[in-house]
Amino acid sequence: MKPLLAALGLMTLAACGADGEPVRPTANGTVTISSSGVHAGVGVGLHKGPFSVFLGL
Repeated sequence: MKPLLAALGLMTLAACGADGEPVRPTANGTVTISSSGVHAGVGVGLHKGPFSVFLGL
């Protein structure tokens, strides 16, 4: 849990524009319904120039 919170903190810091213009994060969510049950997934990402970071659960 601590690594997840650390990663989210770093992404928030990067998105707030601490070293330049703000970078708008992207987010997505999915819900899958199948015969084995219901599954949910979420993800957050940042994209600036040639660099992209995405965290999904």
